[in-house]
Amino acid sequence: MRRTIYFVSDGTGITAETIGHSVLTQFDGIDFDTFRIPFVDDEAKAQAAAIRIKTCHAQTGHRPIVINTVVDPALTEVLTSSGALMVDVFAPFIGPLEQELGTMRARHVNKAHGLVNFAEYEARINATNYALSHDDGVSTNYADAEMILVGVSRSGKTPTCLYMALHYGVKAANYPLTDDDLDKMELPARLRPHRDRLYGLTIDPQRLAQVRENRRPNSRYATLEQCRWELAQADKLFRRENIPVQNTTHTSIEEIASKILSALGIEKHMF
Repeated sequence: MRRTIYFVSDGTGITAETIGHSVLTQFDGIDFDTFRIPFVDDEAKAQAAAIRIKTCHAQTGHRPIVINTVVDPALTEVLTSSGALMVDVFAPFIGPLEQELGTMRARHVNKAHGLVNFAEYEARINATNYALSHDDGVSTNYADAEMILVGVSRSGKTPTCLYMALHYGVKAANYPLTDDDLDKMELPARLRPHRDRLYGLTIDPQRLAQVRENRRPNSRYATLEQCRWELAQADKLFRRENIPVQNTTHTSIEEIASKILSALGIEKHMF
């Protein structure tokens, strides 16, 4: 079975898409075709979206589903005229919160992901610049690092650092364990002063070999034998140095980041 999902918003659509995808993962055996329709902030755009949704219904024979974060009820009414199943993301929360807080909500468009706090935005940019300048051992001045991810090449260090910088404003560095490091089986000298901020990442050998083969085809670097050796040595080093470690093979970057922040006791809210 295939069903069509539209994430419709008067802003970027990030909230609708994020929540919608999380909910859709609860349904097995259905293939979802998903589309985002952002910035539906006037009647003309709402009418255009409704026509698109109606056309999809006519073409597929199945009623589309709309995950909606449009705050203007008049625009939502236009969207509802499409005949789609309308799922209002905010509806279950607004009523109880208005009653509890004793005030009506302000209908701000794009408030969740707009530039509303310049200090927080600057913190994210600074953290992102830090992650880039301290990526893959480029800079090893870790005095300002809130965490340092350690692992063999292509184990997921860079994307995890960038995710935490962009979404949490965390200054995250990463250090790649080289063959020399793994032969010596001791923590590199530049990492020892920052032991309490270290966190290890590992990955299944077969997956690592696949990732490396895409990067450097037919190289020793990408052979399964080399991957197995590096990961086994890294695992021994993590255990010897009592460094917490996480396998990234079957884990989303969001979950990886959440576990790392929790393990290191870093409490920051998501931007």
